Amino acid sequence: MNREYHKWWSWRLDRDMELLVFGHAGVPVVVFPSSQGRFFEFEDRGLIGAVAHKLERGEIQLFCVDSVDSESWYNRNVPPRWRIARHVQYENYVIEEVLPLIRLRNNNPNLVSLGCSFGGYHAVNIALRHPGHFTGFLSMSGAFDLSNFLQGYYDQDVYFNMPPHYLPNLSDPWYFERYRNNTYILATGWDDHCLWQNQNLARIMGERGIPHHLYIWESYNAHDWPTWARMMNEYL
Repeated sequence: MNREYHKWWSWRLDRDMELLVFGHAGVPVVVFPSSQGRFFEFEDRGLIGAVAHKLERGEIQLFCVDSVDSESWYNRNVPPRWRIARHVQYENYVIEEVLPLIRLRNNNPNLVSLGCSFGGYHAVNIALRHPGHFTGFLSMSGAFDLSNFLQGYYDQDVYFNMPPHYLPNLSDPWYFERYRNNTYILATGWDDHCLWQNQNLARIMGERGIPHHLYIWESYNAHDWPTWARMMNEYL
């Protein structure tokens, strides 16, 4: 299996950023780690191995990015305004720096975002905000309303980075034209503490006419790596 390590200085984040690439061809997938996770998390947790057969057959190619969650949503040492601003910088890094690398390495017209738990938020938010770039997402046990991370602070950047907040009011037909051609999958479990957030987002997407699939597993301890490995193998 092809495995590549990349590292460069991001002027958008003013720091070094690292990522891993797995596979040689197929649908490119931007993989976001879980809460404050690192770019090697999916490899260490066995999720790369869970889809190794798909990687070796050239069905998918994974681009596992690093996170700056500890500098944004989880950074209690700075004001909430800086936390959301850091998140915006991170999204710009993915769009303006990671995606060009992907397009240099892979000419497949599709692009999927993927994540579990907090990474599920990143996967869903970036795909819904940029449906011209991303043609689908797979969120496993994601949480999508992060208002409680900001201690009551709220501004336009917060609003436009909370899918349950901006989707109900979105009216631009450009987005809906692309949403209707994309593939969106929410996967969770009946014992998952993020179940209600997935059900709520699925309800909103249904009300807005956005095609999607909500899969609720009956497996024990759904909010954990072994279940996410099976979900990834099933839906990716």
